[in-house]
Amino acid sequence: MTSHPTGPETGEVRVLRKLRGADLARAAEVARAALVHDAEEAGALVERLAAPPANRRWAALVTGGGLAMASMSTADPAVGHVDLIAVHPDHQGLGGGRALLRAAEEWLRGQGARRVRLAGNPPCYAWPGIDVRYTPAACLAESLGYELDRTAWNMTAGLDTGLDTGLDVRADVERLAKIGIEVRAAGGDRGRVAEFAREHWNDAWAWEAVNASGLHYAERDGRVLAFAAWGTRPSWFGPMGTAPEARGTGLGRVLLRLCLADMRAAGQRTAQIGWVGPLRFYARAVGARAERVFWLYGRELA
Repeated sequence: MTSHPTGPETGEVRVLRKLRGADLARAAEVARAALVHDAEEAGALVERLAAPPANRRWAALVTGGGLAMASMSTADPAVGHVDLIAVHPDHQGLGGGRALLRAAEEWLRGQGARRVRLAGNPPCYAWPGIDVRYTPAACLAESLGYELDRTAWNMTAGLDTGLDTGLDVRADVERLAKIGIEVRAAGGDRGRVAEFAREHWNDAWAWEAVNASGLHYAERDGRVLAFAAWGTRPSWFGPMGTAPEARGTGLGRVLLRLCLADMRAAGQRTAQIGWVGPLRFYARAVGARAERVFWLYGRELA
């Protein structure tokens, strides 16, 4: 553990390379209080960020009333990410967020970062960027010289009981079986699905497949053709992918609905479809609507 001095109103920033025990409990408490739009999952977010891929360099920066989590990109060794900043409401307005962000920058600089992004660091992230509803966070970023790189968005699918018919895929599963495609829930065979994700996309999706709360896939003649996952980022859907040879079969819609049915069974009332690309597909498949918007910021370190 190391520390950075700050002003007397914010307290010393401690740099922790592991979060556990009392430190983890306090970090989760701060996150739940501060992240008003994510309160139900805030503790799980902190736990997820504290258990990233084994090759990730990361740290938690904590004060008595605040928390920041930072990590280095594995794709670009010159890029660092600030994954989360939260200041307990009792400590807001005292400069704690600024002190935590500056301390995170210094830690990232020490790891070799030349650019810092206030944006998700896949595959283990909290959000794509700053949710626009957390306006003070965006104001803090801009006051410290961060510039808007791009915008991302989520879609929301309702999971109320009125969707029972919409999530029923039995007829589709029977149709696919007639052309030799079997649809399965992954268990001990997650490694096969991860290798498929790695081959067709990247290591990040492979890690997400292994670490998801739920994972469904389709295969034909022993070859994986498509997969969909949920819960790697707590309570969100994704990633999902279909091999080129299987596109047009309706597999994506089937696997999506199976995951959403799992999420509803787990007690969720809605599902966030994270970092969405094809708006039209999700809108048509499950009536999802574009909702959460995120600003992705970055700046060069002097």
